[in-house]
Amino acid sequence: MTRFTAFSLAVLFWTVQAQAAGLVASVDRSRLNSGETVELTLESSDVTLFGKPDLTPLEPLFEVRGTRQVNQLNTLNGDNQATTRWIITLLPRQNGSVVIPSLQLGEVQSQPITVQVVESEAQDTTNKLAPVFIDASLDQTSVYVQAQAILTLRIYHSVSLYDDSSLPPLQIPDARIEQLGESRTYEKAINGLRHGVIEMRYAIYPQHSGELIIPAQVFNAALVDAQPAPDAGAQTPKTGKLMRVSSSELLLTVKAKPASYPADAPWLPARSLSLSESWNPEPEHAQVGDSLTRSLTVKAEGLASSQLPPLPATDVNGLRRYPDQPVLSNQNGDRGLIGSREEREALVPVRSGSIELPAVDVVWWNTFEDHLEHSSLPAQSLEVANNPSMVVDTPASAPQAHSAADSETLWRWKLSTLILACTTLIGFGLWWRARWQPAILRATQTGPSPRTVL
Repeated sequence: MTRFTAFSLAVLFWTVQAQAAGLVASVDRSRLNSGETVELTLESSDVTLFGKPDLTPLEPLFEVRGTRQVNQLNTLNGDNQATTRWIITLLPRQNGSVVIPSLQLGEVQSQPITVQVVESEAQDTTNKLAPVFIDASLDQTSVYVQAQAILTLRIYHSVSLYDDSSLPPLQIPDARIEQLGESRTYEKAINGLRHGVIEMRYAIYPQHSGELIIPAQVFNAALVDAQPAPDAGAQTPKTGKLMRVSSSELLLTVKAKPASYPADAPWLPARSLSLSESWNPEPEHAQVGDSLTRSLTVKAEGLASSQLPPLPATDVNGLRRYPDQPVLSNQNGDRGLIGSREEREALVPVRSGSIELPAVDVVWWNTFEDHLEHSSLPAQSLEVANNPSMVVDTPASAPQAHSAADSETLWRWKLSTLILACTTLIGFGLWWRARWQPAILRATQTGPSPRTVL
């Protein structure tokens, strides 16, 4: 290990330890509309930190709507770890790229975070005046078949709601639906009135070309009575005004697969797609009989992992291949679903020399730039050396003597086998002849018989 590598590892280890013991900042989302709040979380596992973070640097760019502190104690393998989180609700004062500055608590500081605040779209005036209303929107009005479209449902309420409010699961015929994470809650000011917002996001994958109608979504809510009756007892059931609000239908145009796409390639419409490779151990010093684990990973933005096809197998002369089960995973991002497929296989060289691995190529359609693309890994050569532990050493002295001794031994075995075969045949012949001879022979009389005399 070089000095530079050791120094880099030491710096990385020190940075991780500093972050674990310092103040780590995170937000519940990095993109929001104007008038909406965002939750900033400051987390620390340092038990020596007391008090609250200094929020003064936030005042020029944000309005602090609320703060709360959460203390948590986790036990893992008998070790107790205390964690403290400060959750701060912020309302940006301006649009565009806004930086949440570094905050200080004691001697530690958090890292700055950038959020994008976009201008809110115009909404129906009637809905704005209602105490509860629901809004549905698509990130795009036209997509390719089996490509991703993101549906966002936002439920606005300017009054308190009971917990039994409900929204039925999203169901769309001829489309596959993936919910993008859990629902989010935040606040937004509309016409100077603060509204609570419940936001849900879905990834929709149309299965047929044409027009896809996203039906209206119905939200049932029970409003909390702001002025309860004075004679209401403690045991009185909850009462409140029942409301039923619905969103408008949305139309999504679904385009067919382009004619220029290869007919023999799986259809992969994605915003971006990457292909990567890793080895364990590295194959630079491979020997015959070594087990090399090769991992190929394809990651696509806008596709689920179930849509990613198997990668080409490494069927090469000189390598034994032992494939493993693929690892599929999905990740939620700001622009939808990110699916990945990892395929691992153990490759064992059975001969020395150069072994050529072919290139790996994946064809896909770039939905962002609307054209055909290829993601590939170049062909590579494995230089395999002989394994000394698998070679049997033979002495080079007196090869002719060994050959003569082997010939003499073989000649003796041949002669012994011939004698045994001859004696066996002779014994079998004598046994066969004896079978046809009577057990007692009659004696022959030389004189006249009694019958002749009479």
